[in-house]
Amino acid sequence: MLPQNLELEIVTPEKHMLDETVDYVEVPGKEGYMGILPGHAPLLSQLGMGTLSYRKGGDVQYFAALGGFVEVLPGRVIVLADACERAREIDVERARTSLEKARGELAQSGSADNKKAEASAAMDRAQARLDAASKAGQVPASTARH
Repeated sequence: MLPQNLELEIVTPEKHMLDETVDYVEVPGKEGYMGILPGHAPLLSQLGMGTLSYRKGGDVQYFAALGGFVEVLPGRVIVLADACERAREIDVERARTSLEKARGELAQSGSADNKKAEASAAMDRAQARLDAASKAGQVPASTARH
């Protein structure tokens, strides 16, 4: 018989963010989003940048996940994130400012590959934060993605 729920644990280098019994988890993998239900096959994968979400009953919670790893074990999902932020705690104006600054740096980077990579990563981080905030209802979806 399949389990009815999963234990979700989210940990960053700075803190233990969450330990919750949930119904469903969606994580941003390096190659796209992965949905994880109870009974999912074990796996270990690299975490991309994007919105991590979980459902518990009718409630959905959102986080901005910024790299790391996810491990799925029987009845348990462990997210070891480089950085992770609850969507409701995201400073939307700061994320927008970071996105615009990174766009400017990318436009001025010329042919310097390391500068392009840094600016592109900064854009991805800011966009992941804005997307998570948008899904949590903090910012209208039409203004989250520019």
